Amino acid sequence: MAITAAQVKQLRDVTGAGMMDCKKALTECNGDMDAAVEFLRKKGQAKAEKKANRIAAEGICFIAQDGDTKAAVVEVNSETDFVAQNEKFRTYVAKVAQQALNTAAEDIDAFMGESWAEDTTKTVKDSLVDMIAVISEKLSIRRFKKIEETEGCVVTYLHGQGRIGVIVDAKTAVVNDEIKTALTNVAMQIAAMNPKYISQADIPDDYKEHEKEILLAQAIEENNKLPENKRKPQNIIEKMLIGRLNKEFKEICLLDQVYVRAEDGKQTVGQYLDQVGKANGTKITIKEFVRFETGEGIEKRQDNFAEEVMAQAGAAAK
Repeated sequence: MAITAAQVKQLRDVTGAGMMDCKKALTECNGDMDAAVEFLRKKGQAKAEKKANRIAAEGICFIAQDGDTKAAVVEVNSETDFVAQNEKFRTYVAKVAQQALNTAAEDIDAFMGESWAEDTTKTVKDSLVDMIAVISEKLSIRRFKKIEETEGCVVTYLHGQGRIGVIVDAKTAVVNDEIKTALTNVAMQIAAMNPKYISQADIPDDYKEHEKEILLAQAIEENNKLPENKRKPQNIIEKMLIGRLNKEFKEICLLDQVYVRAEDGKQTVGQYLDQVGKANGTKITIKEFVRFETGEGIEKRQDNFAEEVMAQAGAAAK
C-alpha cells in the first residue's frame, strides 16, 4: 500500500525517528501505526546492542520533587555532551526523575524492570531502548535515589544545567522560607565542596585507621629527611599526626567544613545551621544528603586521533 507523508510525519512525531526510517517501518508494516512503532522499537534494540561496548560518561542529573517532603535525583548518561544538551534527551531524563519520585524499587535493576508510567505496556528499560532509537547514541540510566521526610523537609539543588544534583534531608520542627533557604545554601555547599560524611561520627573506623597509617608514614618519612639534630621525637610526631587527621576530617565532613558564604571566613556549616535554627526557634539536623555528579567514577575513553586515522587507513587497505 502507498504510504502518505502524513503517516510518516505522525510516526516521526510519536517516535522521533528519522523520516526514512519511519517510511521504511510503515512500508514493512503495511501502514499499521502501532506495528510500525514496535518495528522501530525493535530496530532501536538492535542499535542499543551495537552500542553496548561504547562508554556513556556524559549526560545529566535531574531532580523531581513533591512539595517539601519528597524528592528524587537520577543520573542518565550519554556518550557525548552534545546529546546531553538535546531537548528530547533532557525531557526524557525529567520523565525518568518523575518515575523515580514515585517508584517502590530499591535498586536500579528493579527500577529498570518496573512499568513505565507514561505507557504501562512498557518497562523503564523499554523506554530507554526507545530513546536510544531516537538519539542514536548509547544511553544509560545509571542510578537514582529517592528521599522522603516526615519530620522536616527536603531541599534540592541542581548545578550547571544538571552536571551535579543534590538533595538535603533535614529534621526540623519549623519549615519556613528562611530555613529552606539555609538548607538550599547547604545543598550548594555540598555541590561545591563535595563532603563525604555529615559529621566525624559518620566516618568508618577502618577509614580513620587507614588515613592514620598513611599520614603517620608520611610524617616519619618527612622527619627522616631532616638533619639529625632537627628531627622530632616520636611523641611530637604523634601530636602532629592528630592535628593533620583533624584537618583532613574537617574537610570531608559537611558540618565541620567552613561555610562558603561565611562573612568571617571561619563559621562552619554546623554553626551556620545552629544560628538559623536558633533564630527560628528550632534545631536543624541534617539526616542525609545525596550528591550525584555526572560521570563520576566512570573511566572516560581517551581517543587518540592519529591512531584512529591509522586504524581506518589500515582497514581501508584490506
